[in-house]
Parts: sequence; C-alpha cells; structure tokens
Amino acid sequence: MFYRATSPHSRTQRLRRARAVIALGAVAFAIGAIVGAAGGGSSANALAGRFVSAWVKADYASMYSDIDAVSRQSTSAGEFAEAYESALTTATATRVLVTGKPRRVSGGLIAVPVRVHTRLFGTLNLSFSLPVVPGSEGDVITWSRSLTFPGLHQGEVLSRRTNLPRRATLLARDGSVLAETSAGSGEGAARVSPLGAAASALLGGVGPLPSAHRRQLEAEGVPAEATVGTSGLELALDNRLRGAPGGELLAKGSEGEERVLAATAPRPASAVRSTISPAIQTAAVTALGGQYGGIVALAPSTGQILAVAGIGVNSVQPPGSTFKMVTVTGVLQAGIATPHTVYPYSTFATLDGVKLSNSNGEECGGSLELAFAVSCNSVFAPLGVKLGASRLVATAESYGFNHEPSIPGAAESTLPPAAQIQGELDLGSTAIGQGQVQASPLEMATIAATIADAGRRPSPTFTISPYPSPGVPATSAAVARTVRHLMIGVVRFGTGTAAAIPHVTVAGKTGTAELKSECTTPASKSTGETGSTEAGKEAAGGCQAGTSEAANTDAWFAAFAPALHPRIAVAVLLVKDGAGGSTAAPVARQVLEAGLSALHG
Repeated sequence: MFYRATSPHSRTQRLRRARAVIALGAVAFAIGAIVGAAGGGSSANALAGRFVSAWVKADYASMYSDIDAVSRQSTSAGEFAEAYESALTTATATRVLVTGKPRRVSGGLIAVPVRVHTRLFGTLNLSFSLPVVPGSEGDVITWSRSLTFPGLHQGEVLSRRTNLPRRATLLARDGSVLAETSAGSGEGAARVSPLGAAASALLGGVGPLPSAHRRQLEAEGVPAEATVGTSGLELALDNRLRGAPGGELLAKGSEGEERVLAATAPRPASAVRSTISPAIQTAAVTALGGQYGGIVALAPSTGQILAVAGIGVNSVQPPGSTFKMVTVTGVLQAGIATPHTVYPYSTFATLDGVKLSNSNGEECGGSLELAFAVSCNSVFAPLGVKLGASRLVATAESYGFNHEPSIPGAAESTLPPAAQIQGELDLGSTAIGQGQVQASPLEMATIAATIADAGRRPSPTFTISPYPSPGVPATSAAVARTVRHLMIGVVRFGTGTAAAIPHVTVAGKTGTAELKSECTTPASKSTGETGSTEAGKEAAGGCQAGTSEAANTDAWFAAFAPALHPRIAVAVLLVKDGAGGSTAAPVARQVLEAGLSALHG
C-alpha cells in the first residue's frame, strides 16, 4: 500500500468525502475493531496498525473514526483530513509505505515504522508513535496535530524552510543566451536578455507564485515567497529553469524550538536550450513593429516554436477567412466538393432570409479552387451550411480548437459546440471564421503547419527533443495535399499575392475578420472579406449601421514555405488594421524570408 501525491482537485474531492462520512464513524470503528481482533496481537497494536494503514491509503475517514471523542468534537473530519494533506505537502511526499509491525515502546505508545519518499528530502525512515487508550467502546487514539506526520514528538508540528537556487540561463536554439539573471544578484532578481525589446513579449516575466498554481508549486517544495515564471517562456519552461529547492524539514515545538528531520541543498538547473531562433524572433518583432497584434512562427514537422511576437500566444480574436482552411478540409473530407466543383457567380448568399454579401459587393464564384483563392463568402458560407455544424466543429477540433494548448499560459482557441450553432446564418458565419469563433495566432500557425505536414497536427513546444512527439492525425494526407494546392493558389493569383517570395512557392490563406456589423439595407448584410461577428442577425428587422474602415477589421494571414518541402509556418494577426491580404500578408512574407534564411540547410 502506498500514498501518491495528488492534484489539488483530487485532494478537494477527498476532503469532501472525508466530511461526508462523519456520520458513519461509529460503524467504521466497530468494523475496524473486529478486523483488528481477527488479525491477532493486542487490540492496541491492531488499532495502531489499522490507523497507519489507512494513512497510507489516504483513508482519512477511517482514521477519524479511530480517534477519541474529545478530538472529534474539537476537530471536524474536513479539518482532520486537511491537516494530514498539509503535512504531506510540507514534506513534498510522493509515496508512503508501512515497513514493519506495530510494537509497544516506552511511555505507553505504539510505534509503527513507515517509509516516506519525498521530492526534496529523499527517503525518510520514521515511525508514528501513537497513544492508544481504552474507550467506552474499545481502544481509541488520543489525537493531536503532532500525529499528522511520523517522527514528530508530542507538541511538535511539521514545517520546512526552503529556498530556490539561482534561476538557470535560457538559451536559443543556436546556443546563444536568450535570458539570464543579472550577475551578482539573487534568485529573485530580474532577468535580462541580449535581444532586448525583441525578446520581451516572448520571454514573459517572473514574479510571485500564481494563485492558480500555488498549491502545486508548494507541494514541489517551492517556497511561498519564491520568484517563478509567470508568463511567456519563463512560465512555459519554469519547471526546468527554477532548479530543485533546498532546505530543511523541521519538527517545530510549541516554544519555537526546531528539530531537523531532513535537509538537502538546492540544486541549480543546467542552462535550458529552447526552440527560439534569434534571427526569426528579431524579424517577427521588427515586422510587427508598433502594431497591436501577434505573430507565431513554428517548424511544421516538430511543432517547435521559432518566434513569438506581440499577442501571438496569449490572446484570441475572430480568425476570419483563415478559418476557411478548416471549412474546406471538412468539405473535402465529406466529399461535398472537389477543387473543380463550379459555383455560380454572385455578390451575396442568402441565409435565413438575410443577404450575406461579399467584400465590397464583389461578384465571385467559379471553381472551388478560385473561390478559395479569392475568399468568396457567397460560396463558403453555403458550403458551411451543407457541411453541417457537427462535421464543421469536429473538423475544427481535429485541428486543435476547444483543446487546452500544449503551451502553459497560452489562450485556448474555441468555437461553440454543434448544438449551439443554430440556423443557416449562424452556421454560415462560423464557416467563414466569424460568429463565436475565436483563435490565437498560435492556433492558426498550427493549422498551417498541420496542412504542411500532410495532415498531422503538431504539438507546439518550446523544448528541443531528440525524439519529438509525432503529430496527431487531423485529416488525411490526400486532403492536406489538396488544401495545400488551394493555399498555393491564394498566393499565386488570389488575395495573398503580397506574401509571394521570388523563387519560393508559398502556401497561405488571408483573413479579414469584421469586428462590428455592417449593413447596406435592412434586408441585406454586407461583410468584409469574411463577414461580420454579428452575422447579420439584426438584418431581417433592420440591422445597425457599421463601418467599412480598416479600424473595423482584424487582418490575418497564415502560411508555410516552401510549399512542397515546408520548413516554417507562420500566422500573423494585426488587430484593427484592414484586410489580411493588404497588411498581414506582407508582414508574414518578412518572417517567412527570415525563417528560410535562418533555417537554410
């Protein structure tokens, strides 16, 4: 039997269970007494053995039923269980075992030897010394908080004094320094980077323990007053950068006197090499400039993140027509269309009686290949309706939507469950990346990388591994090849020509996500390249006037290159900065060019 360290959530559940069984204490006590008697030896030894065996299994309800009535009156079952959990957290315990039989020792105590495996203090061989006395219905344990951990004497409680070593240096993929603690300063000092402002958004910051992770960090031995990673790379790689805490595990008396139960020295971590390319990182920050937005670049086959600028990881916006990479994947998988399927030319599509217009009232149609290249809403909104909510959502989720990101602190990209996408207008708007669709540049770069890597979705990471995790299949290799072909058309003759690079085949998709509804008449809905977030729901009864100014739209571009042998995937978001093909595509081109140069050979 053994104890394993648990999450705060499971501990909370266990404490609730402990509270719920107070009323069953007498029954549990009676059953335990029978079992103890059957096991042979004195009843006191049997009780002590049963009590410690329950501790090993974290069965605090059974333990509680074996303590004296006075202690049960002064300490609730929840407080009792919390006291034991707190002691195990203080000790950084990961596993506990009973190592011998109960035996009577001096002072009328029953000693039960145990072994405690800890994260910080190694393996501790200790004993519980339990005062067992006769009660009205059999033997009971006279309980006090000194019994919450083995090795404590009467009147003592468990405590610890720990500290972290100097935070490790963070390296780029080429071995150069990305961040380090300034020379001569302590563990909590600020971090500095040779890249200066080019690294600030990427690196994130260090600071006090985040409340959401405090309990877990303290269970790992991190001091409550320590400085840890709170955002960016510092957070994502915190467990490798902070090293192992050191200090003393203490038995503290009521007068403040201390006995050392165990001690260990802090162990600093070795320098941590990340996936970041200084050249691509600098290019991304330079290309973004003072614009509010985000850029992410990653290696398609491994998911290694090469650069992050602005809000590339920690914020979401409606992705607009870049989401058509998802929609067309679903359409191709379902056999609804091929690149050569032809659609009538139109300036709008009518969904639920509302006219959803193309950008600037333009007329488009023709083959699916052409409609994708020019981002034709009047084709793709009805295609989304034909695909249906269930298949559209399933396709999006296969690309990573509605999944917790693999990067700590990253924002989750989401869309509603299929049951909540009601009617043609909602579905058509979702299919063109509006409605309630929200995505981060990290997610859209991951989608581009998935298509680049034959339909295998990589798990984005800041860590270089000799054995990278294989991608999760999101679509078939055949469908991915077709989507890649369509994305090449976007850059060759569609809305993304500004991303073209001489002598390099680039595959990409533009997006222009409208932030406010825009109307032409009470019975029609005019959109930007990808439609409105309100999707014209007001249109049937007279919708509110919007604006076609650049400040009303987010500009997006997602791409990879070289298209046939991809080395880099990029996503760009420029908040309130016009059309994706005009503003985001040139920015993506700069990052792609830097990446192809930096990753050459």
